[in-house]
Parts: sequence; structure tokens; C-alpha cells
Amino acid sequence: MMVLHRRISNIMSWCLPFLMLCLSGLPQADAWASNQAVAADNLLSPSAVQVWISTTDRSKLLSREPDTHFDAAEQLPLDIHVNPAKQFQKMIGFGASITDASAWLMQNMLDAATRDALMKELFGSAPGLGLSFTRLTIGASDFSRMHYSLDDIPPGQTDPTLEHFSIEANRADVLPIVKKALALNPDLRVMASPWSAPAWMKTSRSLIKGRLRPDAFGSFSEYLVRYIQAYQAEGVPIFALTVQNEPHFEPEDYPGMHLDNRDRASLIGQHLGPRLAASGLQTRILEWDHNWNNPGAPLTVLADERARKYVGGVAWHCYEGHVNAQNIVHDAHPDIDTYFTECSGGTWEPLHSDGLVWLTRELIVGSTRAWAKGVLLWNLALDEHHGPHKGGCKNCRGVVTIDSATGAITRNPEYYALAHASRFVRPGAHRIHSDTHSGRIDTVAFQNADDKSIVLIAANSTSGSRRFSVRSSGRGFQYELPAKSVATFVWQL
Repeated sequence: MMVLHRRISNIMSWCLPFLMLCLSGLPQADAWASNQAVAADNLLSPSAVQVWISTTDRSKLLSREPDTHFDAAEQLPLDIHVNPAKQFQKMIGFGASITDASAWLMQNMLDAATRDALMKELFGSAPGLGLSFTRLTIGASDFSRMHYSLDDIPPGQTDPTLEHFSIEANRADVLPIVKKALALNPDLRVMASPWSAPAWMKTSRSLIKGRLRPDAFGSFSEYLVRYIQAYQAEGVPIFALTVQNEPHFEPEDYPGMHLDNRDRASLIGQHLGPRLAASGLQTRILEWDHNWNNPGAPLTVLADERARKYVGGVAWHCYEGHVNAQNIVHDAHPDIDTYFTECSGGTWEPLHSDGLVWLTRELIVGSTRAWAKGVLLWNLALDEHHGPHKGGCKNCRGVVTIDSATGAITRNPEYYALAHASRFVRPGAHRIHSDTHSGRIDTVAFQNADDKSIVLIAANSTSGSRRFSVRSSGRGFQYELPAKSVATFVWQL
């Protein structure tokens, strides 16, 4: 926990941004500021357990509750044992993607003071959320205002030397926003994914549909390396890279590219991997970047010896299948890291009525219990029309919604699901053992590396309150969690 003088300094540094939020009339700003003012970290007594709660009905939103305490409480039938001695993966953190749409909205629909306050709220340390993981798109995704790559040339032409490569399309919004995020949180890890190779490299000769031509594997590898080098020159290190977003899917109306298992293995093992190694760049390659429904796909690539030595992790999305796919691949290759890199909020069920608990249970709890070192939601910000976008999802929801007419900000269930983890689980924390009761009280626990504090995240998926006991290091407490709610408990080891 922070020492007192840091706490006072932190609170003082937040006064002006909070004032600007209030003056701008942003919905929920007063309630958020009030909650966070009392949520500033305090030094814990040896028996105290801090508690924060959010509920699906929004009666509580990251609400700082009275401390509970370790005592001689009896063990209840619904019991959670937290064991700090049993450690698993080291976390890099939680966050969401700075898509073209998100960056454009934040850069153009907010005045400077409001933008700075929102960025500090999202990426700053406590009482900010401390988001420490983000994803960029290499060229356009469906959440871009136009379709483009970083090497567009007239139809019928080619550019094998990448003479026309440029990141100019990112200078007005993406680069300023990600640089601001890095300034607020130097621990921020930035990964990137292409939705399509440039059209001249593809069989379709278009950003939409098609495959990477075999004679373009070298050029595409160089294209990705140029991207990493260009961003590094701008002060934005790219921590990890995937070779294709959702490589087994060819969307109808926005950039995409089919890249089957054999082609990904060849691209990684014979082209991109050696090119990255020769460049001296430390960017790691993540395989797959697609859904839970096909664990055999990354297993096939990892079975290729040339590709395997360049793969640093496997990335997963939530839209099909079950999170256990992460365990299947991890069990086969325990030396390969796991990352969860995309799941969008939206207005469909169950996210429309139960997004807070569903996202917490499936991603914050489920994905990290299945070895994810980092967890990413999709768009950091979208507008009231679920955009801007060009093709693709028409009812996706961002972590926050920015009203394009007024600049008003709404914090969505995705915001609070992330907040219950990112504000408390710091980069470098280890996941530790905790019992979980699927469908009743789902839990995950972490131990922070700096102050050794323990963080327990619990989700009650049921329509009634649930009373349970927590035991750790020979001590115990009881708590009753409201229906359809999420709680974060913090105590000192």
C-alpha cells in the first residue's frame, strides 16, 4: 500500500482533473470521484480486509465498503481457501485496445482538459484504473473510419521494397493517445495486430478477403518489422505482435485475411522470426489471436520446429468455444505464455443485462485461471452509435462511451469489470491459488510483488446474495456478496 505522503500527493494531483470532469457535466463524474476519493489506498492493519463492490443493477459501482476483518470466523460450506505459497503466472495486466475509433474519439470529441482527466482516470495509478495492457491495429480494422494499410499504392502496382510504407495515418490520433497512456503508465505493454496485409500482397488484391501470396511472405514480414521500428522511433515500444487477427476468418465488409496453420508456421519460422531476430528487436510473436473453439490450430503451428522457437505466446479471443482451450495449449506447451487479447462488450445477451458479472467471470477470473498473463477487452472507447466503424460490428460497446455531440462520458460494465482487477492487481503480480465455485462464487487471487498485498476477486453470478468464508494463512473472515455482483478484497499478507 502507498505510504501516507504519496497518498496525499496523489490526491492533490487529482483535484484539478476531477474539477474539470465535474464542470464538463459528464454523467457519473461526481459519483466516480466520490467513490474514488474514499477508495484511495490506506495502510492496512494486520487484520483488516478492504472491500470494493459493483452490482449489475449499478446501485454500487466500485463502491468502497466498510472493511471486514480476519477473526475466528467458522468455515462455511461455501469456502474459499487462498494460498499465497502456491504461485502461477506473473501478470502484465489488464486493459483494452486503442483502436482507430477509440483514439479518434478521444482526440477529437473531448476538449483537452476532459481528455487529460479521462486518460489519467484510465491509465493513471490509484485512484485511477492503472490499465497496463493495450492493443493497436496495424492498419485498419472494422473500427476505423476508412480502410487502409500502411503501404497503399495504386491498383496493379507492387512495392516489394516498401518504398511507400508510412505510419502517417496514425499520427493525428493513435500515436498521441498511446504516447499519453505511456506517459501516465510507463509499465504499459503495447501489442499490435494486422487485420490485413496491404492489398498488393494478397490474392484478392484487396484489403477485404483473400490470402497472403506465397511470394509476399518476405515483404509482409518486413512490413511488420518496419511497423515495430517506426513505433519504437516514436517512443512506443511494441511488446508483442501477432501475424494476423482472427486468421481463420475472412470478413465480408472490412479488412481481413485468411492465414491457415501451415502458412502461419511458414511465415513465422522462415520469414518473420528470423527477420526479427536479425533486427535485434525484442518484440515477441504471439500465435493464433483467434477464438477458444480451435485449440488445434495453435498446437499445429507449435508442432512446427522452425516456427516454435520464435513463438513467445498464444493469444485468444472469446467469441466461440470455451476458456478451457487455453489450458489445453498450456498443458501441451507450459513454456509458452498465454494472453487473452480480444472480447468486445455489446448490446447482445448476456452482456446487455449481465455484462459486469459475465465479463468478470469469463475473462478476469476464467482467462487468468487458464494462465493468461494479460487480459484485453476490445475498444477502449466508442460513441453512442457503437462507432465510428466501417463495416463489421454494429452493436459493439466500448469500455467507455463518448457522446459525439456533447462529449459526455459513460462508464460501461466493461469499465467496472476491468477496474476490479486493474486498479488492484499491479504488473508483476503473481496469480496464486484460490478455491472457486463455478456459477456461484467464481474467484481468482493474486499477490502483488511490491507490497505483498493479496487481492481476491469474486463474482456472484446468482440472483440471490451469497455468504461465504475466506481462509488464508491460518486466518479467516466471512462475507455476504449481493446478487449479481463483483467484489475485490485486499489485505496484507
